[in-house]
Amino acid sequence: MTFLFYLPLILVYAVFAIYAERKIAAFIQDRLGPMEVGRYGLLQTVADLLKLLQKEDIIPAAADRFMFRVAPFLIFVSIFVGFSVLPVSASMAGSGASTGLYFLLAFVSLDVLGMLFAGWGSNNKYALYGAMRSVAQIVSYEIPLSLSVLSVIVLSQSLDLQEISFQQSIWSDQKSYLLGISALGEVSSWGGFFTWNIIRLPILVPVFVIYFIASLAESNRAPFDLAEAESELIGGFHTEYSGFRWALIMLAEYGMMLLVSILAAILFLGSWNSPLPNIGTVKLAEWTNGSIGTWTSYAWGSFWLLSKAFLLIFVQMWVRWTYPRLRVDQLMNLCWKYLTPAALLLLLLSAVWVLSWV
Repeated sequence: MTFLFYLPLILVYAVFAIYAERKIAAFIQDRLGPMEVGRYGLLQTVADLLKLLQKEDIIPAAADRFMFRVAPFLIFVSIFVGFSVLPVSASMAGSGASTGLYFLLAFVSLDVLGMLFAGWGSNNKYALYGAMRSVAQIVSYEIPLSLSVLSVIVLSQSLDLQEISFQQSIWSDQKSYLLGISALGEVSSWGGFFTWNIIRLPILVPVFVIYFIASLAESNRAPFDLAEAESELIGGFHTEYSGFRWALIMLAEYGMMLLVSILAAILFLGSWNSPLPNIGTVKLAEWTNGSIGTWTSYAWGSFWLLSKAFLLIFVQMWVRWTYPRLRVDQLMNLCWKYLTPAALLLLLLSAVWVLSWV
C-alpha cells in the first residue's frame, strides 16, 4: 500500500521541489528566479518536463547499449524500493518487515552499480571519471551513515521502523525502559516532541548531525556534489544522457533526498507522531494521532511525517546554495578522519548506555 502512496508522492514532490529549489536559490542570491512560465514561474518545471519528454533518446555509437539503457532504471528502482519499508502512519507500516531498516540500507546501496554502469557504459572519459567519483564518495559516506543508523538500532533494539516510531509516541512499550529514562511513563504520557529520540536521548544529537552530513553526500548534494562537478566533468556520470533517461536520473536524486529525509524523521524526529505535547489543556497529540486504523490517523500521520521530511529537504537546499563545493581531498578527509571515528565513538557510547540500564 505504501507503493500507492509514495510513487505519486515522488512524482508530484519532484515537480514542486525543483521549483522550490530554484526560488530558494534565487532568494539566497538576491534575484527573482523563474518568473515567465505561469504566474510567478509556477509552470516552469512542468514546461521543462514536457521538453525533456520530447527530446530524442540518443545513445552514443560506441556505448555499451545494455549498460547505458539499464543504468537510469537501476538507479531509480534501487532508491524507490527503499520506500517500501517506510511507515506512513500508526496504521500504515509499509511492508512491516522486522528487518526493514537493514533491507532499506542494503537495497539503496545498489544505486552505486547504476552509476558505475552509466559511466562505464557511456564510453566517455568524463562520464567514467564522474562515475568513479560517485562510487568513491557514496561507498565512503555509507560508512558513517550506517554507523549513525546503527546507533539508533542499538538504543531502540529494533530494525523495525514502525516499532521505532511507536517508541517515540504516547504508546511506548516496556522495551523502551532500556533507553535509560527514569520517568519514561510520565514523558510518554506527555507525547509530542518530548518523546523524540534526539530529545530523550541527547547522545543522538551528534549522531543526527553525522547522519545529515552523510546523507548530503549520499544524495550527491552540494557541498558534496563532486560527482557532478560541471566545471570539471561537464555533467558527471550522466554526461551522455538526454531526454527521459536524464530526467529519470534527476528524479532518482530528488527521490533520494526525500528518502533520507523521511528516514531521518523516523529515526530521530518522532516519525509520524505529532510534535504537539499533551501538557495542561493542550491535548492535541492524542487527538492528532487519532485511533489506529482510521482515516484520521492516516491523514495526520502522513502530514507530520512529510512536514518533518520537507523541513529537512529545505535545509538541504539551503546548504547547497550557501556552502562552496569541497575538494576531493577535503571530501575524503571529512569522511575518514572525522565522521567515521566520531560515529564509531558514538556507537560505542550508545552500546554502553544500553548495557548500563539492562
